Amino acid sequence: MTRWIVGWMLVLAVTPAMAESVRVAVASNFLAPLEQIADAYSAQGGAALQISAGATGQHYAQIVNGAPYDVLLAADQARPERLAVEGYARPESRFSYAVGRLVLWAGANASLPDDGLAGLAGHPMRRLAIANPELAPYGLAARQTLEATSQWSALSEDIIQAQNVGQAFQYLATGNVSHALVAASYTGLENAPRGDWIMVDARLHDPVRQDAVILEQAANPEGAKRFVEFLKGPVAGEILTRFGYQAAVSRP
Repeated sequence: MTRWIVGWMLVLAVTPAMAESVRVAVASNFLAPLEQIADAYSAQGGAALQISAGATGQHYAQIVNGAPYDVLLAADQARPERLAVEGYARPESRFSYAVGRLVLWAGANASLPDDGLAGLAGHPMRRLAIANPELAPYGLAARQTLEATSQWSALSEDIIQAQNVGQAFQYLATGNVSHALVAASYTGLENAPRGDWIMVDARLHDPVRQDAVILEQAANPEGAKRFVEFLKGPVAGEILTRFGYQAAVSRP
């Protein structure tokens, strides 16, 4: 049994099959806003979404092995571009649906530096979680931010690198670290962990563009197109803003 069959069986286990639904593979950091977008889309008569959240790299592997998704909402630009080049996605459908922002989050029993992010190196801290800069776009943004404020070397022994930004957030939520540089989208969660956070100046790192693409093997291509158009519209844009994203619909 191939890996995509196993992955798709898991999807079916948590989301009932619907005749005209749209199957969306989404990066974990965008799950919460997508659930609200799905509700808004349904309220306006749109098709139900069958959502599968996970790491973008995992979704890429599933799609290459034949997973029957209609749309991929990635955490980066690289994987949608590769899928288009390799013939698994429709090149003309690729666009940046959101630009992510970073926050510095101090968990329970911790505090933010008085000077903001620039004062982190001299602030009492019990480890800082970031995503792996070599693997995850939010990790790269975190490293660029610390380098731009001349704190990367000073903090190197205090940094824990997670596989992705979702895992970095879990380290904070479970109290394994006192601080984290994570996606601003987590501040919109209803069950967000205790603590304080501040938005990181977007000028300190490269834009974290998240691309969407419609897949060649889409079983419901027309439904996928309609959903993607809704994702570009004002209702979805308002939800994006509420979760700390900058809406972006331009081609990369």
